[in-house]
Amino acid sequence: MSRIANLPCVWGVCLLLVLPEVVLAAESGSGTWSAWVWMVLLFATTFVIGVFGVMAGIGGGVLFVPLVSGFFPFHIDFVRGAGLFIALGSSLAAAPYLLRQNLASLRLAMPVALIASAFSIVGAQLGLWISALNPAYIQGALGVVILGIAMIMLRTPIRVFPVVSGNDPVAKWLGLQGWFVEETTGERMNWTVHRAAVGLSGFVLVGLLAGIFGLGAGWANVPLLNLVMGAPLKIAVATSSFSLSITDTTAAWVYFNRGAVLPALVVPSLVGVMLGAMLGSRMLPHVPAFMIRRLVIGVLMLAGIRSVLKAVDW
Repeated sequence: MSRIANLPCVWGVCLLLVLPEVVLAAESGSGTWSAWVWMVLLFATTFVIGVFGVMAGIGGGVLFVPLVSGFFPFHIDFVRGAGLFIALGSSLAAAPYLLRQNLASLRLAMPVALIASAFSIVGAQLGLWISALNPAYIQGALGVVILGIAMIMLRTPIRVFPVVSGNDPVAKWLGLQGWFVEETTGERMNWTVHRAAVGLSGFVLVGLLAGIFGLGAGWANVPLLNLVMGAPLKIAVATSSFSLSITDTTAAWVYFNRGAVLPALVVPSLVGVMLGAMLGSRMLPHVPAFMIRRLVIGVLMLAGIRSVLKAVDW
């Protein structure tokens, strides 16, 4: 089992080593690359992304968009559209189980999703407009955002059960509270949140970034729900995953309506991510979380630097 647990790390190192060589070979014209070769490479890459996404607790979109836009010969608009569908597919697959387990809170998810989805429409329109002016603007901004996400992941602590102090009138008015059963102890855990107004306002920016870059929003939802609003980590992760099914639908529709969704890109990517996520969920108990987290941060930094360099055509 220890050998199996080390496989994601081996795949991640291979990804770091192989992708730059692949893109250099393609850009230098050394050989003819058929469309099916890129599809196979895309499937293999998204499979690894699916494994990492589950074990690192982030959506596949935040890894998919910078890696594929930086190292594959696809227009960034098509990549962003596919990224939203990947995040949407993963969310829809997980939502029924999370709701049955009483981990995803509808009361908490609805205001989060409504705010983020409304502004994701604005972000999608803005992103397509900027890309029409010059795709390099989006590519460079994506690289900066990805590097920022990597730094946030590097410095953000994790709190399983944050201490919630005070009686928040906004949280009380919206009924942002509930309970779940902690499987490790069988104990019923009651929870509530605080700083609801501050936390909910943060989802304005999350929605804008999700629409502009097609990243999904799991990377930002969990810190806002857990660290700012004080929701338990399991509630934050599950509610974030469920709310993506609403947030990403609205942004994905804008890309679909504008013709920025390419089935030849979406289908192998979605299949690869879903199969990788299935494997990652089974390997999760046997892999040290800190190891996967560090590897994901390394991949994000590589993808962010590549996006910036590609934007300046260097």
